[in-house]
Amino acid sequence: MASLPGGTARAAPAAFQSNWSSLVGGYHAPDWFRDAKFGIWAHWSAQCVPEAGDWYARDMYLQGSRAYRHHVRHYGHPADIGFMEMYPRWTAARWDPERLIDLYQRAGARYFMALANHHDNFDTYPSSHHGWNATRYGPKRDIVGTWAKLARDRGMRFGVSNHSAHAWHWYQPAYGYDPEGLRAGQRYDASRLTRADGIGKWWDGLDPQQLYTGRTMPMPDGIRSIADANAWHEAHDRVWTEEPPAQNPAFVRNWLLRCRELVDLYRPDMLYFDNFTLPLGQAGLDMAAYMYNRSMDWHDGRNEAVVTAKATPAERRPGIIDVVERGTHDSIQRYPFQTETCLGNWHYDRDLYARDGYKTPRKVLHTLCDVVAKNGNMMLSVPMRGDGTIDEKEEAIVERIAAWMGRYGSALYGSRPWHLLGEGPTASRSGQFNEGGQDTPYTPRDVRYVRKGAAVHAFTLGWPEDGVARFPALARTGTPRRVTIPGDAQPLTFRRTAQALEVDLPSGLRNDIGVGLVVEGDGLTRDG
Repeated sequence: MASLPGGTARAAPAAFQSNWSSLVGGYHAPDWFRDAKFGIWAHWSAQCVPEAGDWYARDMYLQGSRAYRHHVRHYGHPADIGFMEMYPRWTAARWDPERLIDLYQRAGARYFMALANHHDNFDTYPSSHHGWNATRYGPKRDIVGTWAKLARDRGMRFGVSNHSAHAWHWYQPAYGYDPEGLRAGQRYDASRLTRADGIGKWWDGLDPQQLYTGRTMPMPDGIRSIADANAWHEAHDRVWTEEPPAQNPAFVRNWLLRCRELVDLYRPDMLYFDNFTLPLGQAGLDMAAYMYNRSMDWHDGRNEAVVTAKATPAERRPGIIDVVERGTHDSIQRYPFQTETCLGNWHYDRDLYARDGYKTPRKVLHTLCDVVAKNGNMMLSVPMRGDGTIDEKEEAIVERIAAWMGRYGSALYGSRPWHLLGEGPTASRSGQFNEGGQDTPYTPRDVRYVRKGAAVHAFTLGWPEDGVARFPALARTGTPRRVTIPGDAQPLTFRRTAQALEVDLPSGLRNDIGVGLVVEGDGLTRDG
């Protein structure tokens, strides 16, 4: 029993069990997460080496795809040079993690997440259960451990992302073959390589079958067109299932051992799963309960952990943090959630860089304001090249984010939803993969609201042409007494009309992103 002030006894928190009833009944999102609002993610793996975008390690085995063409042109045919040959090319030769973490903290990120593995089944930490890891090959460094120490040294919370639960089906094209052309029918590298083939090579002692996950559902012989091959993959190994593979129980056991070790090594504040609901059936439930219970061990009985998954059914959302990939909700959510997005593609893409395809700072920050108003956080990925750097265009975007967050970020941190998320002519998008183009859809007439204590914090999503910010809801709620810029005690001139609270904005603050204002008064919030 734990003692409360005054000598009252309180029962210690009950341990979490590996079922949804326990997770839903016992979990509450920790205050650190609800207060932080903004995180940055290093979604960095050997798939960044070709600089050819997302899912390279799968798509390079799909004849006719962009990745296949890139691979044949730059490295060779996938029957001869498979994706495993990218690992020694992932040198991280120019990686300066201290500089990047400092940049991201200056940009306003209160937490940082490192990729621990992707669907290519390669760990970026010294896994004792999986020899295919970055301490042995490629960077030959503990990527996760390096990020973890630097983030925590700067007072940031730290998360890890685990994507490997889908490797067992995602990687199956590596066992396929070209359906057309001069090498039609010749199977790719995963179909022939064994541990014995590595003798005297860079991967001596390891079994490529452990990396590629084994022949769970290889494309059958006899397919003679790219269209038929693509259709076969879509109907089989491309099916996104969270059920464990009945034909490969060893994969599930190994995944669970690796994930537990990841948690024990780094004590993350966030364990991110790239899965719809939790991964691999019971194994995902086991891992969520394990993470929560270990967090209580580390924090004197308090569960400070965040476990995430996507598209979580409504009845399960109290038990984890739901994630919306490249999208958000259209209303204030009862339970905290996280939107995840990226400046470009998740893995570095030189073509996107060349055509100036990154999100604008305005797009990023308007998304952040919109998400926070709905009771969410935003995790932003800044794509990294294989050498460990970000490019100058990305850096300029992050610096613009830093400048805006340095002035207005305090109006977001620690806030909670108001009774109204916002107003304006632009409809809020909703759903996964529904974020729209690279620039903002919003106008200066679109506004977002949050509350903090007795104050309302109001954001314009752009700069009003006449320099006057207008907030219609504050014409009919409470009595505003004072309006200021965050961190500045000088009051701004305002007036209340029948249509809106109107605030004269100082011309020196003009920018194309917008402003955040602190509105204080009587009866503006339930706390006021």
